[in-house]
Amino acid sequence: MSKEKKYNESEETIDNNIQAEESAMENENVVGEEALDEKSELENKLVEAAEKIATLEDKYLRQVAEFDNYRKRTMKEKAELIKNGGERTIESILPVLDDFERALNTMEKNENAAEIRTGVELIYTKFVNILKQNGLQKIETEGADFDTDFHEAIAMVPTPDASLKGKVLDCIQTGYILNDKVIRHAKVAVGE
Repeated sequence: MSKEKKYNESEETIDNNIQAEESAMENENVVGEEALDEKSELENKLVEAAEKIATLEDKYLRQVAEFDNYRKRTMKEKAELIKNGGERTIESILPVLDDFERALNTMEKNENAAEIRTGVELIYTKFVNILKQNGLQKIETEGADFDTDFHEAIAMVPTPDASLKGKVLDCIQTGYILNDKVIRHAKVAVGE
């Protein structure tokens, strides 16, 4: 019986070993499934984090671009204000300039006022030079083609010569440009 007993014990040991191995394999499968679940959960979190990073990065880039555009726009507006800041002042001075021109024209007709004319011409020249230094230019009209960007037609004058049609025949009020911007259109008579 000892052989049988040994055989039964061996069989039991083998069965126990098999059961232990099956139990270990089941445990490994459970652990493996848990590890897979945990791994897939971590991958999902990683994907969500990457999406959130991409969204925040896009938002950041848009904010930076918007701020850059704002900065450029305000710098441009500031430069325009500085460049044309004196526009209102110069516009208010233009009637004085017109009066100077009228006074000079009147003095030309009166021969007794030669000395007065010389003094007024000096003042006028100095005044015009100061305005030129500040960016003011006179719109030339003599013999020029009529251009609505610079001229305002207040009269249409019939002309016998076809070459004068569409040309400025007379300037009623001088126009001015301040730093490449028309601040007053020249009022003119145009040939038709």
